[in-house]
Amino acid sequence: QVQLVESGGGLAQPGGSLRLSCAASGFSINTMGWYRQAPGKQRELVAAITSGASTNYADSVKGRFTISRDNSKNTVYLQMNSLKPEDTAVYYCRHSGIRYPYDLWGQGTQVTVSS
Repeated sequence: QVQLVESGGGLAQPGGSLRLSCAASGFSINTMGWYRQAPGKQRELVAAITSGASTNYADSVKGRFTISRDNSKNTVYLQMNSLKPEDTAVYYCRHSGIRYPYDLWGQGTQVTVSS
C-alpha cells in the first residue's frame, strides 16, 4: 500500500521542541516536504528536502526547524526547536517525484504550542 504516515505531533510549551516523522511505504521517497495549515489559513510550505539532501525553509522557521531524511528507513523528519504559539497547525508531509506516486500527502499530525 502506497502511503505516508506522520507521527510525533502533540502539545509543546513555547520554547520547547518536537520531532515529526513521516514514514513512506510502498515506494521510495524522492523530494519530500513538510507543510502546515493553521485554522483559517492556507496550507504553507515549511521545509523541503530533495533526493540529494538539498534543503529549503520558510523564513518563519529558519534557524529553528531542521528537515532531514533517512533513505534506509524511507523516512523524513522535521526537528522543531524554539517552538512558538504561531507554529500551531496541522503538519503534513508530501512526496513529489517523477515516478509513481507523483504527488502524495500524508494524513497530517496536530502540533499545538501553548503554555
